[in-house]
Amino acid sequence: MPTIGWFEILIVVAIAIIVLGPKDFPVMLKKVGSWIGTAKKYINNIQNEVSNIDIEDNQVEKKEDKKDES
Repeated sequence: MPTIGWFEILIVVAIAIIVLGPKDFPVMLKKVGSWIGTAKKYINNIQNEVSNIDIEDNQVEKKEDKKDES
């Protein structure tokens, strides 16, 4: 899997400045940062929900094992 280095990032930034212009570039960076933050929040929520489901399943299994032993 190829990795993205600093040189590639610099090239993308330079092209973005040329295409968008120096006035609109900071606005676009802010929007992209906002989108990335929102995506991270959604991913964290999903991971937490899956983790909570796993914990609840383990607790239910433990209770069932205790009932079976009795």
